[in-house]
Amino acid sequence: MAGQLWPVLLASAVGLLPYTVFSTFLVPIADATGGGEAAVGGLRGLGGLAALAVGTAFAPLIGRLPVHLSAAGALLLLAASALLGAAGTYVTVAAFCVLVGAATAVLNPALTTAAADRYGDGPAAARAATLVTATQSMTAMLAAPLIAVPALWWGWRGDLVATAVVATALATMFLRRGRGPAVPAARLGYLATFRALATVPGARALLLVALLRTAAFMGYLAYLAAFYDSRFDLSPGWFAFVWTLSGASFFLGNLVTGRLANTGDDGRPRRLLLVGLAVAVAATFGVFLAPTLPVALLCTAALGASHAVVAACVVSLLVRRCGAQRGPALSLNAAGMSLGVFVGATAGGIGLGAGGYPGAAVALAGLTVVALVAAGLARSA
Repeated sequence: MAGQLWPVLLASAVGLLPYTVFSTFLVPIADATGGGEAAVGGLRGLGGLAALAVGTAFAPLIGRLPVHLSAAGALLLLAASALLGAAGTYVTVAAFCVLVGAATAVLNPALTTAAADRYGDGPAAARAATLVTATQSMTAMLAAPLIAVPALWWGWRGDLVATAVVATALATMFLRRGRGPAVPAARLGYLATFRALATVPGARALLLVALLRTAAFMGYLAYLAAFYDSRFDLSPGWFAFVWTLSGASFFLGNLVTGRLANTGDDGRPRRLLLVGLAVAVAATFGVFLAPTLPVALLCTAALGASHAVVAACVVSLLVRRCGAQRGPALSLNAAGMSLGVFVGATAGGIGLGAGGYPGAAVALAGLTVVALVAAGLARSA
């Protein structure tokens, strides 16, 4: 399956590179713009807002436009944004953040839909979609060291230019090799698409689970480095191991769940969804209340894996239940996750301010508990 989907998987990996370059080289980028690290780093939020707005607005159109055209257009926009970012002024970096957010809001659901459409409707389609998300999680884990090495020769600007070149080449490939989807595209009107999605069993509950799960996990990641420093006096160098452990657990959980959850009817992904959320609740408390470093590391791995299980099950169920509406559903799923990033950071910050790290655990586990209740509604739908 990976051999057949390699252009889609490569494009999904390239979609993560611009923000990885931005995060990895924030200090030299801030120096180039003269805006300061805090001011420039805050521009990333503009990308999240753009992703939320564009993802929601574009959702009904994914079901009406050929997915290869949507993917190609998003890749070209990604290339243009990377070149803008390479210019290195405050204005162009701000535009870079906004356009990357907009481009990925279209690219990610288009690629996931394209992968699923290649295998029609059913377990194979859902597994193909989860393979795309697994590739993205692997890229998030490995991209930073991969871009750091060539940057020794050509700097962060060279990384962005190289990203633009690869994205343009992939866009050309999608345009040349594009073909009609195996699942007939929906031809409903704009508002009718949202109404049709509302009639899909459990779709609204699953989208809520995706939002809340992302909020809980991203809120946890936002304060993870500070927690390990405060509780275990872990230096940034050693914390890199913790980050790799979390990323590897998420990648393996996503990859394995994509295979296990899609071997029959949707009874198995429904059960795995509930188990993953229950484990995530326990692991959240386990991390923030861990008495020793080994226990915290074990719970960190469990939390990454459990959230990956939930993410893979949500995508699997949306693909299998939504049929011709899978494109709009996946776009709304991505938009909800963009919103979840802001919700999670806010909730975690409120919990941390009110009760320290135990308070953060209560706030983030509380989001997961609500997601568990929503998942129960999706199960009974």
